[in-house]
Amino acid sequence: MQRPLGAQISHALKERGVEVIFGIPGVHNIEMYRGIEEAGLRHILARHEQGAAFMADGYARATGQPGICYLITGPGFLNAMTALGQAWSDSVPVLALASCLDETAARRGQLHQMRDQRAAGATVCDWSEMASDPSAVFRLIDRALAEFAAVRPRPKALHVPITALGGLADAAPPPPARPARAHLTHAQIYEIIDMVSAAERPMFVFGGGAIGAARDVPDLLRQTGAASFTTYAGRGIVPPGTPLHYGSFLARPDSAAVLAEADVVVALGTELSEVDLWRDALGHKGRMIRVDLDPEGLSGLSAGDLGYIGDAAALVRAMTIAIPARNSDRPPCWDAGRVAAARARWRAEVMAERPGIVEVAETLQAVMPEDAMIYSDMTQFAYGAKEVWDMPRPGHWHHPFGFGTLGYALPAAIGGAVARPGLPTCAILGDYGLQYTLPELGTAVELGLPLPILVWDNSRLGEIKDAMVRSQIAPNSVVARNPDFLALARAYGAGAVEPASLAGLQRALTAAFAAEGPTLIRMTPALV
Repeated sequence: MQRPLGAQISHALKERGVEVIFGIPGVHNIEMYRGIEEAGLRHILARHEQGAAFMADGYARATGQPGICYLITGPGFLNAMTALGQAWSDSVPVLALASCLDETAARRGQLHQMRDQRAAGATVCDWSEMASDPSAVFRLIDRALAEFAAVRPRPKALHVPITALGGLADAAPPPPARPARAHLTHAQIYEIIDMVSAAERPMFVFGGGAIGAARDVPDLLRQTGAASFTTYAGRGIVPPGTPLHYGSFLARPDSAAVLAEADVVVALGTELSEVDLWRDALGHKGRMIRVDLDPEGLSGLSAGDLGYIGDAAALVRAMTIAIPARNSDRPPCWDAGRVAAARARWRAEVMAERPGIVEVAETLQAVMPEDAMIYSDMTQFAYGAKEVWDMPRPGHWHHPFGFGTLGYALPAAIGGAVARPGLPTCAILGDYGLQYTLPELGTAVELGLPLPILVWDNSRLGEIKDAMVRSQIAPNSVVARNPDFLALARAYGAGAVEPASLAGLQRALTAAFAAEGPTLIRMTPALV
């Protein structure tokens, strides 16, 4: 049965497992909306295209499945590019489907015209392609989904001309089988096992790419006697309370001295990037073993270090099967007392650097449901909390690492809440970041999401002010007049509360998870 191509795209996505689309309809992409209901897809109406793409990002992080957004030509696509750049930085599978003009070289002055929409998308996406032929559209959709499944997931952009979207097209062919991720060979696995077994002080560093290994990590650490760190994105991979776990304190300057004591460091699923370390190098002096799906992620190896392309979770699973067959568990190779002392020292440093934040974070942590999924923004509260807040589960705290976009948390949390109906989702953001995407509160109200929105309001760009002071620059343009956030939330139809104490904050969070819609909870330094 032939339908307009825009409708066939929705049917093709549904047949390939897609359930939800985020977007905003417009005059140029209305053909993409013709088939949404007929295909059985759910559409979430955002208030801004940036919000739609952030919602797709949050949905993808919550489910592990691609997040899909429908965008309009020109400014609509450009509005979403900030979010697509964030998805690229954090390896999130987002597919942006956008309308585009049929021709831009000979004709000028068209609505939404820009010089090269496809090329613009290529600056923030893994790839950005235009396809006017229906078969090419379907092949590129399948290519995107295959790459999401098999290699490092990064956003893709597919642009379809307006005339093509309205033209009749046959249905998409049946979805092809998706390729599997690359696995290390048996020889490579045993090579790693031999090096770890021979080490006197092995150390593991788990990044966000190793989340799938969490089930087997306790066995691996016990079998090898190794100590461990996680990156911020890897929190929860190592269970809280593990005696030889140094936590997510990699960015503490003297963590380099700890890592220098290891004779073998195994880094799984992490780039060890600037935003992981906030220094030029990890600090290790022994051999480095790195495992990553992306060859680019293995850059920067020194002489004698080894890089392997493969899935970290599959490696850890194979190691926990192979090691017991060769020998019994090793005794701890590190001193648990020294590990605990280092963690206590680093926690005290965070408390000194960011007064009040640790106390508020630990207050929230005490009543946060274990299965809660948290989305944070670029805010001082999150910077401090990410170091001291041990997560009970991996992949349950999402943050705009790398690209570092303000305004991420609220729309991403909406996407996460849509992905996990009936399960707790929470947003944490600052007073300035909230104002970047505040209108998306309307979407949360419209959907009736029981979403706590925790706003750290210090009435300033606190991190920037502190950076200026450290640089001996007189603080400039770091204080803005904030609106009445509680009144704004109520104007949208959301709940709003400002607790007067830490105990009141706990009650407010608990009540917000049980509410019939979102609740904005204003937190200030006066709480402590």
